[in-house]
Amino acid sequence: MRERGYDRASAVSYARRWALSRNPAYYDFESIGGDCTNFISQCLYAGSGIMNYTPVYGWYYISASERSAAWSGVEYLYNFLVTNTSVGPYARVVYESEVVAGDIIQLGKADGDFYHTLFILETEPEILVAAHTYDALDRPLSTYSYDVARFLHIDGVRMW
Repeated sequence: MRERGYDRASAVSYARRWALSRNPAYYDFESIGGDCTNFISQCLYAGSGIMNYTPVYGWYYISASERSAAWSGVEYLYNFLVTNTSVGPYARVVYESEVVAGDIIQLGKADGDFYHTLFILETEPEILVAAHTYDALDRPLSTYSYDVARFLHIDGVRMW
């Protein structure tokens, strides 16, 4: 298996292009639970260029009915990114001060229930994000209300 860098510029460009609208190539999950993680997966795909088609535990999108849980579910995406040893992007949890543009943030409740995924566009002078469900472009992280946040740094991409 080969490794390559994650193309942060392409991921950020994609996020900026589609933050306030919807790419017609993907289903909009807004009316059935939210579109936030679906959008973040699209951004990650724009920066990685490869999906992981492993049944059950992979990360892929073919259609609204043919996709992995990790493509559109907050916890499932987290689990995929931090445990992925196969093809596709992989990540690790870092401190807020360690994230850069192209990384992601997941917001949660005090009980550990994470419910929203954000894409980082910029980190200086403050973290600005893009998101779906509650569509946002260049929204400061400081304007969100949440109990806990986990910061995921995309370390790279694996390919065959």
